[in-house]
Amino acid sequence: MRKKIVVGSRGSKLALTQTQLVINELKKHFPEVSFAIKTIKTAGDKILDVPLPKIEGKGFFVKEIENALLAGEIDLAVHSMKDVPTVLPAGLIISAITKREDVRDCFLAQDGKTNLFTSPPQARIGTSSLRRTAQILARRPDLEIVPIRGNLNTRLHKLKEMNLTGIVLAYAGVSRLGWREKVTEIIETDKILPAVGQGALGIETRQDDAEIIEMVKTLHDPLVAAAVTAERAFLRTLEGGCQAPIAAWGRVENDELVLEGMVAALRGEKIVRKQIKGTISQAKELGKDLAGMLLAEGAAVLLEQVKREYQHHE
Repeated sequence: MRKKIVVGSRGSKLALTQTQLVINELKKHFPEVSFAIKTIKTAGDKILDVPLPKIEGKGFFVKEIENALLAGEIDLAVHSMKDVPTVLPAGLIISAITKREDVRDCFLAQDGKTNLFTSPPQARIGTSSLRRTAQILARRPDLEIVPIRGNLNTRLHKLKEMNLTGIVLAYAGVSRLGWREKVTEIIETDKILPAVGQGALGIETRQDDAEIIEMVKTLHDPLVAAAVTAERAFLRTLEGGCQAPIAAWGRVENDELVLEGMVAALRGEKIVRKQIKGTISQAKELGKDLAGMLLAEGAAVLLEQVKREYQHHE
């Protein structure tokens, strides 16, 4: 067993906190090993003036880290699974998906009291996510969605700076940073379905590094992995290379894998949402089947509209 392991991470406070959580768990199993974090700046961290939907999903938050892994500069990488593209570079694999945090989104109101869907008319709501935007506007078309980019600290500052009524964030990140007391409301999944992989951390390794794979397997949660696999298969089947308001949430209930998925028009004028159930071993098939069901129900037209809209603005 190697005595020193180098772990790659983005440099944001949240990314470093998550990486440290993983290291702390690994230390319980391998107390004799020393771990060092190598901070790597990704394109997604540098390019802050481009709307997120134009870059999201293209590996912008992981590519440089994956390059370092392939070059042998780091031994493993810790990612938020929602940042990881559905197709990995040759030679790399996700060797472990850890226990999942709460998958839901949350609302941080400037006044600490207002809930998202009971916000005053024309209230300014901060988010750069097409998924959140569509689901918010489907219920409250009067709200003004204000794009905000940057890490969680930056977005928190923008709440007051830009005089927003509130901002919508993934509860998992807020919780891991110990900011639970800042949360005004946790939004139920019937109102806003989460992003694919939200709340789950993945550990990426080189495919041929048996020693590291064996090590990180100690943190692998097979039930979470099945749920995330189903969600990612759903996204991969729909993707077609363009960003769109797509959401999915898989979970195991009574030994059954339940997967909910959604595709929406950009401003939530139409939403196609369905649920499928099956065995845990069918995770990938369930994702593909659910995507097929949504495409047949009109999601194909919605995805085409979104694609046209983005090409029109470029």
